[in-house]
Amino acid sequence: MHSSGLAGVTTRQISREVGCSEGALYVHFNGRLELLLAMLEESLPGMLRPLQVLREAAGHGSPHKNLVQALTGIFEFHQRIVPETASLFAEPELLAAYRSSLKRQGKGPHLSMKLLEDYIRSEQKLERIALHVNPKLAATLMLSSSFFRAFVEHFFGKSMQPAWKAFALQLVATVAPKFRDE
Repeated sequence: MHSSGLAGVTTRQISREVGCSEGALYVHFNGRLELLLAMLEESLPGMLRPLQVLREAAGHGSPHKNLVQALTGIFEFHQRIVPETASLFAEPELLAAYRSSLKRQGKGPHLSMKLLEDYIRSEQKLERIALHVNPKLAATLMLSSSFFRAFVEHFFGKSMQPAWKAFALQLVATVAPKFRDE
């Protein structure tokens, strides 16, 4: 998918790449659509790992460092999946199947949003992030900024400035200002 784009992927190419016959693929998958869907679903845990670590970090360390660390993991995930995600819009049948699969499994961007919101609320209860911060808005801004930056970097084929670390520090400081000195 990375070298040919989603639209250019065939079962023949996949079988050649993995070293099996095309017929062997059909033993496990009912067709190209089901195979591509499985490949897309395989990347989902990568999005949740940084957020699951973040959930356990509430009350430990610096909330801003915790958010930057989680956001860095999310950005790395976005960098991997942006080309595939963008390709989905060229294949309406696959997009619909992927949406249905996410809904059926209770997965999707809304889950990552919820985990990030929950972390911010937890830190607010501990008085480590200011109460005036809207957790949903902060989570939305952080996740959408990460995705958009990954999209722009892929689109233009080069890294943006400032470098990710400086950008993430500024973003977190903007959406979740420090309540107390850390």
